[in-house]
Amino acid sequence: MKSLNLLLQRLADAGPEFVVIGGYAGVLHGSSYVTNDLDICVVLTRENVARLRTALADLNPVHRLTHQKLSFLKFPPADQDLANVYLETDGGIVDVLGSVLGVGDYPCLRQHAIEIPFFGRRCWVMSLEDLIKAKEALGREKDLLTAKELRAIAAKRQKDKPTA
Repeated sequence: MKSLNLLLQRLADAGPEFVVIGGYAGVLHGSSYVTNDLDICVVLTRENVARLRTALADLNPVHRLTHQKLSFLKFPPADQDLANVYLETDGGIVDVLGSVLGVGDYPCLRQHAIEIPFFGRRCWVMSLEDLIKAKEALGREKDLLTAKELRAIAAKRQKDKPTA
């Protein structure tokens, strides 16, 4: 988890607007399920890709879903558009997505995201409700179990909420 914290700090410092999604968002909401990667949703403009490259430059980012470990610093060329980027770095795995199944793209996520303090920074995290939708839309056993736990967390929060 320590390396994921480092990755998140670097991304927050580099300046691309992003929303933390996936398992790490679940952990930030109180899930007990452990994750080994950092998933974020971002608009993959050329400027944001440049910021991502700056944030990860000294961590040797390579594309992890290719047979050849192509450097993210060199490939794809700066003028090529991207939809998703799946990276392996010396600090851990980072998946950079343009949209989330069951929820939508960055503007949709950002609309409901919550801002949390994080090591002297502020980060946007996918809302609990959107995270549940995304986990259920994925439909994998581990995601359905996480969604069940997240629903219990949401119900407890609702129960503990002061009434007016």
